[in-house]
Amino acid sequence: MNHHHDVLIIGGGPAGTSAAAILAEHGRRVLVIEREKFPRYHIGESLIPFTFGPLERLGLIPMMRKSCFTKKYSVSFVQPDGKKSQPFYFFDRYDRETIAQTWQVLRSEFDLMLMNHARSKGAEVREETTVTKLLKDDSGRVIGVEVQGKDGGMEHLLAKLVIDASGKEAFASVREGWRVGDPHLNKVAVWTYYKGSKRESGIDEGATTIAFVPEKGWFWHIPMHDDMVSVGVVAEGRYLSRGGVKDLKAMFEREVGENQWIEEHLAEGVCTGEYRITSEYTRHSKYGAAPGLLLVGDAYAFLDPVFSSGVLVALKSGVAAADATHEALLAGDLSPQRFDAYTQMMRQGIDNMRKLVYAFYDPQFSFKDVVMKYPDAGGEITDCLSGDVNKDYTSLWTKIREFAPLPDSLPHGVPMAA
Repeated sequence: MNHHHDVLIIGGGPAGTSAAAILAEHGRRVLVIEREKFPRYHIGESLIPFTFGPLERLGLIPMMRKSCFTKKYSVSFVQPDGKKSQPFYFFDRYDRETIAQTWQVLRSEFDLMLMNHARSKGAEVREETTVTKLLKDDSGRVIGVEVQGKDGGMEHLLAKLVIDASGKEAFASVREGWRVGDPHLNKVAVWTYYKGSKRESGIDEGATTIAFVPEKGWFWHIPMHDDMVSVGVVAEGRYLSRGGVKDLKAMFEREVGENQWIEEHLAEGVCTGEYRITSEYTRHSKYGAAPGLLLVGDAYAFLDPVFSSGVLVALKSGVAAADATHEALLAGDLSPQRFDAYTQMMRQGIDNMRKLVYAFYDPQFSFKDVVMKYPDAGGEITDCLSGDVNKDYTSLWTKIREFAPLPDSLPHGVPMAA
């Protein structure tokens, strides 16, 4: 039995390693348990402007500025006929030297940077180690985890708190029966990578492009370094598989032909990766904290990726959870209710972004229509889409509800009752 750590973290992605770095900085004994060997592949390459905050708190902005990651200054939207909007430049609203410039990252390199940073702060990381179950005492409190090493050996690790940062796998909420879906956000994505495809020039070279296809489906087109582009299509499964198409390459290539801009840009490049698929995009955990357990990042909630909020949620939740855990350890109180402020922060941000995602997928909705009627709404929409999600948008939702129905806030992600 090993009780040498204050906190055990399941998962070495951005949520887990950002939490580990902050906890180690606070002087806490922390162990990250990661199933794979880094660097490893992961989708989700586009950072949104307000990622700057947690990256700055982690001390990583200088490293990001020196990196080879493609600089991103804007987002553009393209209609199926190839007609493209003017780029939405972040510096039209934010300071050019901070929030207004972000990055398109190769996740294998970015996530390894975060893991090495956590190690440099004093966190311990065990790779190629799989968590097999949560360990609980007679009261049901989580007291540690059972792990299996690369050699097949089993071990019990104990700690004062376990943080679940296992990503979309959602280790704890799946095993505890807490995972719930979002019935109107059940999409499928098929994606791959191209080398040498057409890019925009100058400051627009690193722009994210959202290109529409029928039935409110859309492509992402994310330019990265080394002349690579991440490109994928997201839509309802019944739309993507229409006509009985099951082959991923055929499915993807058919949708390429549905958007003239995507077709023209990819025509100059060569597909260099396999075709991948994932489904059932949006999921929530009924609880965000339980006795001995705290959830962060995608393990807490995973939202449809149309506005690239995933890495922001991971980093922001990892940093906030680490600070809350440090304070809880100082107070000698690790009850679920101790993390109420953390879960409220998480829920508010996810609910705000979720409302914009719902509006986006409404067949009759257009952000342009809202701004034409309410010019002052443009700034609030930009703020929310840029990741400034933890503020009161009641006025904005009132305006948008004139154009599309919006969902009520979900009761999920709260601390479990004592």
